[in-house]
Amino acid sequence: MNCFPVPNLALGTSGNSSMRLTRKLCAALVVIVPLSLLCFHIFTKPSSVVNVWNREAPKDLLDPSVFQPSEKLSHIPFKWKEDVLQLLPKNSCKCEAEATLNVPFRQELFGKPYAVEFASSIDESQLDETKKRREQEYKKYNIRYHNPTDRLIIAKANSPLQYPTQGVEVHPLKTIIIPGLSLQDFLKKVYKVTLSATMGTFNTAAEVEGVTIKGAGERRITLSSPNLDNLNRQLQFISYTNTIFNPNTADIVKFQTDEHSATFNIKIRHPRVPKLYDSGSSNSKYNISSLVTIATKTFLRYDKLQNLIDSIRKYYPTVTIIIADDSEKPQKVEGPFIEQYIMPYGKGWFAGRNLAISQVTTKYFLWVDDDFIFSPRTKIEKLVDILEKTTLDLVGGAVREITGYYTTYRQMISVFPGGKEGDCLMTRQGYHHAIEGFPNCVVTDGVVNFFLARTEKALQVGFDPRLSRIGHLEFFVDGLGILHIGSCDDVIVDHASKIHLPWSKTETDKEYAKFRYPKSSDNSQNVNHILFYFKNRFKCMTGN
Repeated sequence: MNCFPVPNLALGTSGNSSMRLTRKLCAALVVIVPLSLLCFHIFTKPSSVVNVWNREAPKDLLDPSVFQPSEKLSHIPFKWKEDVLQLLPKNSCKCEAEATLNVPFRQELFGKPYAVEFASSIDESQLDETKKRREQEYKKYNIRYHNPTDRLIIAKANSPLQYPTQGVEVHPLKTIIIPGLSLQDFLKKVYKVTLSATMGTFNTAAEVEGVTIKGAGERRITLSSPNLDNLNRQLQFISYTNTIFNPNTADIVKFQTDEHSATFNIKIRHPRVPKLYDSGSSNSKYNISSLVTIATKTFLRYDKLQNLIDSIRKYYPTVTIIIADDSEKPQKVEGPFIEQYIMPYGKGWFAGRNLAISQVTTKYFLWVDDDFIFSPRTKIEKLVDILEKTTLDLVGGAVREITGYYTTYRQMISVFPGGKEGDCLMTRQGYHHAIEGFPNCVVTDGVVNFFLARTEKALQVGFDPRLSRIGHLEFFVDGLGILHIGSCDDVIVDHASKIHLPWSKTETDKEYAKFRYPKSSDNSQNVNHILFYFKNRFKCMTGN
């Protein structure tokens, strides 16, 4: 419809009337449409708009100025203690293979020292661009995972301010009373305190006579009174309301007088929702079938897999066994309490682990290789007992070879700061300390490929599916700081013999060996190093 038509003189009076009607209708639309849009905007507008990146870029947790002496102390001499300085973190790390004594069986007993520079695994023409991308991702990572509670706060000496140092928590967009606020000051005409925050507002749940309040309902509130007791009574009713939604962060609150200042944090987070597993019995004796699922990944070796299943059934006839299978021509594995999941051909080692564990519905899963064999010493109950009675998330056993030698592959893993070039990863054979009440068990950071784990915690870490051919340490590196790990050498599983005479190898054995033991020209190890370099931001690794 044309709201401003050109008059048609041939229409006469009727045409003029029609034109006037059209103009009135258009005028009405000009008024009604904007009003309608305005009403729609008002009634559908969200209550508030916030920046979900509402976090400052993290700064160094330890401010160098902390070590700067005040003028009062600068003249006092001191002497550094080298033995303690050696224990402190350095600004930049480097990886060097440690020199060792040349003693018999040194490598067999303690491993061979090594050092790897991960940047050498990246094409030199792409290294600068890769570094740039890694640094961009690292900055985003720091902002995303930085928490205000990581910030260093030093309480000044002899402050008259009383406040909570920890334990104050509020649910997102909810309100709490801040406990423990008080002022213990000298005699004054007027006592005044101020509270300020960045992610919430303050108010008073009750009003006390003789106290003046300014800024109620705002991010900064000031309370003053000529009577100290009245002021302290009012401080008992100070409320805090979180106004910026974030499911897991903290607000830094400043509590001040004219002469003194204190800082404390209020954690902002949802309540932790439990994920509980029903074992089906409240008896003290463990029902292994209800508590544990056995998980494995197989590729081609159906004869060894069947030997594993047969050995499990001797001791645990009703425990569920989950099999992830990426063979080219998968064979159906039948039997009670067996679940077989077929994957694309050659999908890989860690992808198979992810698939198998994703199907576990029990509290724990026991990871085994498909060429293990259970024996009377493979007591799952012992591993369950330690996870049930400790804070450990994962506990490894021992793997016995046909020669009688067995390994726990206990690894201590450390990360040292290395500046812009990346951090340094260090692994050492060994453990941190023994576990009280479990004489054969220790705390460590990495274990052998035979372990019992809490399903939820292992899923939280996951297995990087890009590690298709070679991978073990990578899972424990990703779990560093997440998984609390133990190792017990009195729970033992046997390893099928790896000794094969050349003429006894089948075509399946040869095909499997090509995947399991790649040639030096294969880039599988290169993939691991590139992931360490970019994903974990390591520049190098050293170990034994």
